[in-house]
Amino acid sequence: MGRIDRRIADAVDTADLWKLARRRVPPIVTEYFRGGADAEITLRGNVRAFQQAVTTARGARSFPSLDLSTTCIGHRMEIPFFISPVGSLRALGPMADAVASRVAGEFNTVMTLSTLSGTPLEDVVAASRGDCWFQLYLCGGRETAARGIERARRAGFTALMLTIDTGVAGMRAMHARMKPMEVARPFRGLGPTERLRLALAKSKLAPQMLCRPTWLASHLRDGGLFDFENVLDTEGAPMPYADIGAQLEASVVTWEDLKWIREAWGEGPLIVKGVHDAEDARRAEDLGATGVVWSNHGGRQQDRVPPALHIVAREMPRLTDSRLDFMMDGGIRNGTDVLIALSHGLKAVGLGRVTAAGLGAGGHAGLTRAFEIVKSELERAMRLVGVGSIDEIHAAGPDLRRESLLAGDGHLPPIVF
Repeated sequence: MGRIDRRIADAVDTADLWKLARRRVPPIVTEYFRGGADAEITLRGNVRAFQQAVTTARGARSFPSLDLSTTCIGHRMEIPFFISPVGSLRALGPMADAVASRVAGEFNTVMTLSTLSGTPLEDVVAASRGDCWFQLYLCGGRETAARGIERARRAGFTALMLTIDTGVAGMRAMHARMKPMEVARPFRGLGPTERLRLALAKSKLAPQMLCRPTWLASHLRDGGLFDFENVLDTEGAPMPYADIGAQLEASVVTWEDLKWIREAWGEGPLIVKGVHDAEDARRAEDLGATGVVWSNHGGRQQDRVPPALHIVAREMPRLTDSRLDFMMDGGIRNGTDVLIALSHGLKAVGLGRVTAAGLGAGGHAGLTRAFEIVKSELERAMRLVGVGSIDEIHAAGPDLRRESLLAGDGHLPPIVF
């Protein structure tokens, strides 16, 4: 076992994996996955909401085995967490979306592929022995999106996830200061002076990349900066990486769009992600949605919105008559977080930054370790709380939770990622 593999094996929690990822991957890349919008109040709030949540513990109970399986939108998962859609995963390692899909399949759960990925969606489905969901942005307009929907269906994706909270791209200030889009521009079409300026801008990245030779070598072997392979124009050319900001701003989703998207996708499950309130959840259901993901985009879009867990706690009780399957993402860093989320009645939860931490730490080995850690933490939390299955968590519901009487947050650990 190599040195980096030993470090991965020795990781105790997902924060350890994030620290390994930061050592292996340059800051201009890791900051894309770490950062949040504006002052990052919502980003930190997502994590703090879980840290401040308190559970009960029922003693004198023994479980020879635990049942971690759940069924969500008709898909059976052997663990109640799945991979949330995360754009640009290939920046962390070669064909990283396919690597993530392979790991999800090995744990018998779901991989959700972002439209903004650098790995062909056919390769992502082929890598997993489980189900894969395709997350949709309307980049390139309606016709381009319709082609992507049809391609996803032919490839074997079993559900479509529409993200509705990207009217414009959020201002991730710390990453913006690194000017990532400036250095992502290609040289083609530039005059001599502009070429020189771009070359100088790119050269400033050399120190942070040269001191991470493992990442740099794999990145170059993988072809360097990638295009978005799943956003193809009428000529079959992929969308360049540098076009992402303009494309997102030109691809705002409205409720009217949900009608033709439902029709284009067909009868398969349709999930709406980025929902903050019960009214939007009901509207999604009325327009044919099968499930909803309560999500504030990991705190990456609008700052000063409530933490994802607080959205769940406030809005779920208003939908007791709904037939939707509910999920969430945002702020989940460990297995106890998963248990707390599920106690609100959620069918499953998504892991976004934890996925990036694992892949960044070491590809397949790193993400496998991340899943092992979260699964082990969930199993331990279930035994200590006194429940033997996800169904029991749902049945106990609020009885598993207690109100924290501790004031302030001085007792809470620092937020690592």
